[in-house]
Order: sequence, then structure tokens, then C-alpha cells
Amino acid sequence: MTIFKLKQLASTSVHAAVGVVGWDYDRAELIADGIVHATGIIFGLVAATTLVVLTAVYATPLDILGVSIYVAGLLTMLVLSATYNLWPVSRAKWMLRRFDHSAIYVLIAATYTPFIMELPATFFSVALLVGVWCVAIFGIVLKLGWPGRFDRLSVGLYLALGWSGVMLYDCVVEALPSIALWFVLAGGALYSFGVIFHAWRRLRFQNAIWHGFVLLGAACHYTAVLDLVLN
Repeated sequence: MTIFKLKQLASTSVHAAVGVVGWDYDRAELIADGIVHATGIIFGLVAATTLVVLTAVYATPLDILGVSIYVAGLLTMLVLSATYNLWPVSRAKWMLRRFDHSAIYVLIAATYTPFIMELPATFFSVALLVGVWCVAIFGIVLKLGWPGRFDRLSVGLYLALGWSGVMLYDCVVEALPSIALWFVLAGGALYSFGVIFHAWRRLRFQNAIWHGFVLLGAACHYTAVLDLVLN
């Protein structure tokens, strides 16, 4: 088995890493993960283009704004995840890790945006939208400024941010199509369940499985946004 170790250099520099990040994947695992990422980018580009075109035809300018933010967040996550995970082990890979993990916050906030913008403009809906992006920005700053130091907190923030929408459950049920709502919940469940494999480091193909769950969750949320646009 080919073993890779991504070593972080300890130093006082803000650009230095702390500790050691294991990259213990053999060739088969790396190929499997590469296939998952390639599939995600190809389908992501096609799906994003389709969604933007349909939104321009069937939706309002405000919907176009919300969907554009969502599409930008989705593609940012897919591209940065593929770049980081497939990049050869090096100092650059450690730098890419910061942006890959930051992109998760961008995706969560961007996914919320078109749905919250569909709700009535109340204090709580506006506060939720602002709050979601503020938490996302905080998480990004955490990942870029202190890489590798608050990973457990970051996972907690991912999950808390992802499920924060339940605070407006009653409003969401009234405002969103039922199919879209179910796909939103299914996507959240897939992301949350996938975290188990993200943490299961000893499982072979763990990284590819985790990224597979990410794509399934993203597909569910994409379907929900599409249903929102068409209705």
C-alpha cells in the first residue's frame, strides 16, 4: 500500500501549519476519490448551467440573484474540493486544505440563500439570512487564520449552520413547495450521515464514500432549488 503523509511545518508564521495531517490513501482509494470528484464537477457544471437558464426564463430577477449565489457556492465547493483532494502532497496541498474547508461554509450559506429569499420579508427571515452568512464568514476566518486547530468546532459549526433553518420550519412549510422541502431535509440528512464516514479514518475508501455523500446531498438540494424555480 502506498502511504502518503501530509506534514505541516510548525512555526510561528501565520502561514505555517501545526501538527500532522494524515493522507493515508492507497492508489485505488485515490482513483475512486478522483472519479467521485470528476463526476461531481461534470454534472455540477451541466446542472448549474441548466438551473441558471431555467431561472432566467421562469423566475424573477430576485430569484435569479438567489440562484446565482447558490450556483457560485456549489461550483466553488466542487472545484476546491477536487483541487485539494487530488493535488499531490506538498506545501501547496496544505494551503488548499484551508480553502476546501472554507468552501463548505460558502456552500451551506449559498444553499440557504434562495430558500430564505423565497420567504416573506420578516424580521426573522432577514435575521436568519444575515446570521447564516455571518456564521459562514466566521467559519471561513477560523479555517484560514487557524488551520487544523479547531476541526471539531468546525464540524459542529457545519452541522449547526446546516440545520439552523429548522428555526423557521413553520414559515418554510407554508412558503416552499412540499417536494422542495423534502429534498432539503433529505440533503441535510445525507450530509449529516456522511460525517460518520468523514470521521471514520480507518475505513478503506472512507474519503471517496464521504465525498459520495456530499454529492448526494448536493444533488438533493439542487433538486429542491430547481423545484423552487419551476414553481
